[in-house]
Amino acid sequence: MNRQICTGPLPAAGLSRRGFLNRFGMGLGGVALANMMQPANVLAALTNGGADKGILNGQFHFPPRAKRVIYLFMAGGPSQMETFDYKPVLNQRNGEQLPDSVRQGQRLTGMSGNQSSLPLAGSQFGFQQYGKNGTWVCDLLPHTAKVVDDLCIVRSLYTDAINHDPAITFFQTGSQLSGRPSIGSWIHYGLGSDNENLPSFVVLITPGKVDQPLYARLWGSGFLPSQHQGVQFRSGKEPVLYLNNPDGVSPQSRRALLDRLNELNAHDAAQLGDSEVDARIGQYEMSYRMQTSVPGVMDLSDEKPETFDLYGPDSRKPGTFAANCLLARRLAEKNVKFIQLYHQGWDQHGDLPKNISIQCRETDQASAALITDLKQRGLLDDTLVIWGGEFGRTAYSQGKLTKDNYGRDHHPRCFSMWLAGGGVKPGYVHGETDDFGYNIIKDGVHVYDFQATLLRLLGIDHERLTYQFQGRRFRLTDVHGEIVQALLA
Repeated sequence: MNRQICTGPLPAAGLSRRGFLNRFGMGLGGVALANMMQPANVLAALTNGGADKGILNGQFHFPPRAKRVIYLFMAGGPSQMETFDYKPVLNQRNGEQLPDSVRQGQRLTGMSGNQSSLPLAGSQFGFQQYGKNGTWVCDLLPHTAKVVDDLCIVRSLYTDAINHDPAITFFQTGSQLSGRPSIGSWIHYGLGSDNENLPSFVVLITPGKVDQPLYARLWGSGFLPSQHQGVQFRSGKEPVLYLNNPDGVSPQSRRALLDRLNELNAHDAAQLGDSEVDARIGQYEMSYRMQTSVPGVMDLSDEKPETFDLYGPDSRKPGTFAANCLLARRLAEKNVKFIQLYHQGWDQHGDLPKNISIQCRETDQASAALITDLKQRGLLDDTLVIWGGEFGRTAYSQGKLTKDNYGRDHHPRCFSMWLAGGGVKPGYVHGETDDFGYNIIKDGVHVYDFQATLLRLLGIDHERLTYQFQGRRFRLTDVHGEIVQALLA
């Protein structure tokens, strides 16, 4: 049986979870018997009187800067040369071969590794300077440029993975191999929930945009108890699958069924001492409460016209990235702790000028609007917003370079992302890449460094939030990573 590990003392040396519960008031068995006529109280007894404070029980390792996270994941790998890393040298040397002194023998993917030519490709889009510090932003992102003084842009991210699945899995779980808990699951495990009627970890995906697949394991709980997994919300009549009662089943009969089921599960928990039984009770109860809470948060009809105008015309279309950004703000208002948005389509090996224009048009206004909206409502200070993908793109063209067209292959050695709110330094640019946008020359930030810093902003020491599984303690940053102090306000 797996045991949770935290910084506080264990109940007693060598005492199993079952033994501990039985020693003190017969544990869950006593709870179950005492509450047999009041099954709804079982869940409250299992969660510290109804408050889910996580394994840290509200005892932060550091004073938290952020209470919640909205993570805008641009799946596919946006090109840094067409977003936030201005490289005029590429335009000056457009068509020349990538110098060996720049490549430095680094591996390439199989998609461009066999090309006889690796011609440098300058961006077809202009850059201008914005904000108090004259930050360079591509013309494809005019709305983001307007909020640049609220952004903390990191131009020196790097990762260990060169292909999509391991790279996304690495960013989301701390491992290139599947099976580890996702960031949102770790945060729920550590900090619990601030809203008993909604999941602590919600996932929103822009539909109809599939170039690289997304898997439910990206928001899964891995070896953590299953109540820590993300819950996907969808547009349409059934926002959460299998949540609604079947035809002919009344709320009263559903409540009665859950009451009897909780009695059986509480008895099972007392006999086995298995955390998954506790999780099952909690998930059934959460699902019941979500039947009334989810429709309310998903209904955008009470939003003002000027709010829809802020997010753009797509915000009136359920399921779009803009609508999901607006929904993310509503979930943040409800104190949902981790809100994960996925927007696919950034894998631009060819036709990059055309395709990245579409992607930016779909995401630019809504991303900037989210910052503005949170700020206007006093939520940005304690909400950490993140924008970025799993890696960057190459300075050279994949395939044929023409006057008006080119593509870019995967590039893990340097790329850009931004953060805002939640205790990060606004109007700041961190890190620097070489003139070709190929290598980091100053202040590199590894994926583990990013994850360690994210947890630090939430008040968590990434080295101390651990879970024992298969004989050793695991953590999100397994097993290195440094907090990037320069990013903190």
